[in-house]
Amino acid sequence: MRQWAWAGVLVVGGALFGAVLATLVATGNPNFVPTVILLGSALVPVTFLTFAAGRSGEWQLAATTLAAAALFGGVVGTVTAGIVEYDAIRRLGALPAVGIGLAEEAAKLIVPVAMLAWAVLRRRDVRTADGLVLGIAVGLGFAVLETMGYAFTALIASRGDVGAVEQTLFLRGLLSPAGHMAWTALACGALWRWAAAPSPRTLAAVPLTLAATVTLHACWDGIGGVAAYAVLGAVSVGWLLWELHRTRTLRITPARV
Repeated sequence: MRQWAWAGVLVVGGALFGAVLATLVATGNPNFVPTVILLGSALVPVTFLTFAAGRSGEWQLAATTLAAAALFGGVVGTVTAGIVEYDAIRRLGALPAVGIGLAEEAAKLIVPVAMLAWAVLRRRDVRTADGLVLGIAVGLGFAVLETMGYAFTALIASRGDVGAVEQTLFLRGLLSPAGHMAWTALACGALWRWAAAPSPRTLAAVPLTLAATVTLHACWDGIGGVAAYAVLGAVSVGWLLWELHRTRTLRITPARV
């Protein structure tokens, strides 16, 4: 049941989004615009989170914990990254793609690192699967808030054109699992694996994984284009799915910290 819960989320969420969008188009009532933007931004990310959670190992995070991680991680991440990028642009005149990638990937780890530190202080079991799923949730929050901002900007720029909003929601929502969600999950997975089984190898994997995610992010922003998105998305999602597979097949007893 857990492995196929994502299908129910996709069908039900898609039906709700379609109903609200149809009502907006039929009535022209702008009161439905926020609901369309919210549902359109969250549909694919929530579906992917459900999909990944059903294919991870023995994770022990409650739904409330994942929701809190998505909310606080998304807000803290977007605000921190926005301030850092704004200050850098104001001082330097421009911010290279690698700078944006580093700022955003580091900002998204603030809440997960705090949660990991709390788990260590409370001497709770640390599992790699927890880090992967938690990272996906934080990436979800960041991606949803960012997509909502872009959709709102598209609405204003197009002077109320619902079609422009739909296009933005479709494109960014479809790409969100291959972007923020995958990159944050990979970084968090490396952190949790090191905390669960401390060793020089797992410690070295943390900065290497973070460098790889920043590189993927920089290439995503710097190259652009359908072909680049397809290749980078396949690498990001494929890597994440491999990590999720490892948590199911490699039954390593978690360390109590």
